[in-house]
Amino acid sequence: MGLTASLSACSTAVSVEAAPDAANPACAPEMIALPDSIGDAALRKTTSQATAAWGDPSAVVLRCGVASPGPTTDRCVTVNGVDWVIREAGRSPSASASASPSTPATSGAGPYPTASPSASAPASQGTDTENGTYVLTTFGRSPATELLLDSSKISSATVLATLASAVAKVPQTAKCVGQAEVAQLPKG
Repeated sequence: MGLTASLSACSTAVSVEAAPDAANPACAPEMIALPDSIGDAALRKTTSQATAAWGDPSAVVLRCGVASPGPTTDRCVTVNGVDWVIREAGRSPSASASASPSTPATSGAGPYPTASPSASAPASQGTDTENGTYVLTTFGRSPATELLLDSSKISSATVLATLASAVAKVPQTAKCVGQAEVAQLPKG
């Protein structure tokens, strides 16, 4: 255990740009509740408030304090009571979104490390892309939390299940609505 602590002390902090609302007090309980590891990926130090990264190179990068996405046609999944809007990294949010989650910059100049992590839902759900990079943003929580995940390095199911209890520290005020719920709305 002592060897692990000394090795991690030598590791470089991950450069992550803070989200616009990173100083929001609602982020503090979430950040305190984050796990020390996700699967085999250990938590690393980051350079900004309300951010976290796991893995070396980073497989998961988290930022609390991003804008909450508005209504969207982007895919939304619920994992352990937390709703996540999913989109491929580098793809703009759907045109129907009234508030856009931030778009990650992967050149090292933006909010994520140069070795950009990526995200995906489980492969069985058909969301893998060529590069396996996804941006997930909590829906119905303000401030929202944004993840950048690399599905080639870590399972999105593992990440979302592991982070759910910490992310749920930011109260939920709205939920994703699927086609079944929309069909039940009154006409007129």
